[in-house]
Amino acid sequence: MPETGSSALKDFIAGGVGGSCTVIVGQPLDTIKVRLQTQPVPPPGQKPHYAGTWDCALKTVRNEGFFGLYKGMAAPLVGVTPMFAVCFLGFGIGKKLQQTSPDQKLTAVQLFNAGMLSGVFTTAIMTPGERIKCLLQVQAASSGPKLYKGPIDVVKVLYKEGGIRSIYKGTCATLLRDVPASGMYFMTYEWLKHAMAPAGKEGELSPVRTVVAGGFAGMLNWLVAIGPDVLKSRLQTAPEGKYPNGIRSVFVDIMKNEGPRALFKGAAPVMIRAFPANAACFLGYEVAIKFLNYIAPNM
Repeated sequence: MPETGSSALKDFIAGGVGGSCTVIVGQPLDTIKVRLQTQPVPPPGQKPHYAGTWDCALKTVRNEGFFGLYKGMAAPLVGVTPMFAVCFLGFGIGKKLQQTSPDQKLTAVQLFNAGMLSGVFTTAIMTPGERIKCLLQVQAASSGPKLYKGPIDVVKVLYKEGGIRSIYKGTCATLLRDVPASGMYFMTYEWLKHAMAPAGKEGELSPVRTVVAGGFAGMLNWLVAIGPDVLKSRLQTAPEGKYPNGIRSVFVDIMKNEGPRALFKGAAPVMIRAFPANAACFLGYEVAIKFLNYIAPNM
């Protein structure tokens, strides 16, 4: 996410545009990722339902049509605008807390710290959205009876079963994923933003360079996030009571039955998705900011 040099309202609107671009571009591979992460361990001698990323994509399209890859997209789409607005706010606060003057340039470690604070800020919005999305994605891949008719129905069922606590199941797992990953994301983008800028135009990037910086920042973000993301997906889609100690129980179960490699399930679609999705995010943000500056320069 770019540095916030414009007004809060413009950041809010442009952040929503960028976030929407991220979801639309990245949702198919996110669906594949979740299905690979949550598919059950096959009995001895049998093959898993999905052999890999491409097999999952083919089976999804064959059984559910192309738009089966977009199952569960409504929840993240609804959440991206406030989430990105809050994320910008958290990053801005994180920077200001470490600056002695507004013009002070922050070190890589300080940018990482500010980015981590943004991850804390977004968790309240991210957790329920991720829970709803994952449940719908897994349900669509199942041949059993359908428990949920859509995002709103998921919320109703979860609230009836366990109240707000059920809707926010996986909060600690989301924090474990997003706090260090957001730190890496912001630090990488800000470093690339300055490293790739032409001489005399520090921090200014062309559309192509914005795409490259944003894409690589997204990939490094997910390099940090993939392990905790597997734990989160398993926890958020598991039946009530399966993991009594939350994320700790998920970790123990995975280590016992599948080994450390299971923490990287879904890594291929994640990395394939990370570059175009985050490139779309940054490009959408920058285009929206320029448009807003053109039509309302004093807003």
